[in-house]
Amino acid sequence: MANKGKKLQEAAKLVDNSTLYSAKEAIELAKKTSTVNFDATVEVAFRLGIDTRKNDQQIRGAVVLPNGTGKTQRVLVFAKGEKLKEAEAAGADYVGDAEYINKIQQGWFDFDVIVATPDMMGEVGKIGRVLGPKGLMPNPKTGTVTFDVTKAIEEIKAGKVEYRADKAGIIHAPIGKVSFEDDKLVENFMAVFEVIQKAKPAASKGVYMKSVNVTTTMGPAVKVDAQSIK
Repeated sequence: MANKGKKLQEAAKLVDNSTLYSAKEAIELAKKTSTVNFDATVEVAFRLGIDTRKNDQQIRGAVVLPNGTGKTQRVLVFAKGEKLKEAEAAGADYVGDAEYINKIQQGWFDFDVIVATPDMMGEVGKIGRVLGPKGLMPNPKTGTVTFDVTKAIEEIKAGKVEYRADKAGIIHAPIGKVSFEDDKLVENFMAVFEVIQKAKPAASKGVYMKSVNVTTTMGPAVKVDAQSIK
């Protein structure tokens, strides 16, 4: 652990905390200062001027990254009848109803995203207390409660990421891996940036995008000049 701490300290010296970098510069620097021995995730964090205690200032949604996330998402679909066959044909990893609800109740979590048809939400709601804290509960706002299971599965497999402002008004979202080309990470960054920018609540007053940082797994944060992005 001491060695990792030393690596992080050395990497942090390359980042000027008083400087606001362009998105491309921030991504290049974040990749350069990655200290781990695996293909780290590159993430963007937005600190927003919103009050999430108020319903009209909560932000939640999803965006499909143009270049994917670099991670294959395992999709569990809760559906009935013909929708079961449709989900299987679309490439869902697991498809079913009560059997998977029982498995989850017993501690099974070998999946990353749940898609559910609206007529299954009554059953899925029974395990809401288990799914909610893990961020796995399907939600219409993120496109995971839908009868169009084919579209939902295809988007998730293509690199769809969900975002949600936490209590402090901060949104974290992955934009790829360190192994990605810089330009592809920039494109993914811009896709997320534009969605968050458009999601500004009408009730939000003052500065909306207070700060934007790019970082890698266990790497130092690099500040982005959000005002310069058009």
